[in-house]
Amino acid sequence: MLRGLYDWTLSLAARKSAEWWLAFIAFVESSVFLVPADVLYLPMALSRPDRAYRYALIATAASVLGGIAGWFIGHYAYEAVAKPILEFYGKYDEFEALRTSSGIGFIILMLVTSGAAHLPPIKVVTILSGVIGVNLLLFIALAIVARGARFLLLAWLLRRYGETIREFIEKRLGLIASAAAAALILLYIAVRYAH
Repeated sequence: MLRGLYDWTLSLAARKSAEWWLAFIAFVESSVFLVPADVLYLPMALSRPDRAYRYALIATAASVLGGIAGWFIGHYAYEAVAKPILEFYGKYDEFEALRTSSGIGFIILMLVTSGAAHLPPIKVVTILSGVIGVNLLLFIALAIVARGARFLLLAWLLRRYGETIREFIEKRLGLIASAAAAALILLYIAVRYAH
């Protein structure tokens, strides 16, 4: 099922309506969808490097708006909407553990790492931010920085290195970004519990 969903998302890059699909996928990824917008963004930017930054801005704006939707789902519709979504993806227990043990500083760190490296998935953090009541303006600012940095970095890499960087981005950049995000989270935990 996941492979079929991935392939379908990838096929959208070839359509004339690809920019609209990119905005849609980036929006729903931040609150309910499993496949990251990168799956659509990368082939679009590779096929039209002259539009890589345009696509990055579209993905960033839609992702932030989707994150705001996730925040509202968490804040106002946790039982009715968020809990079934989390249960569907098998993330409910992880979510509950995060909700009961996380302070605002840790949520902010997770928002940055999930926005930049999908660790943990962005939809979990946006909903969690709403549930625990992270200030909405702070949430929006952090989402813009985290998601914007990710998509603009990809745009820069694709414009600078083109097709030669594609394999690296698809196979290794996510791993490197996830390792860096994990290191940040571990550093935060170590500092927090050292005091």
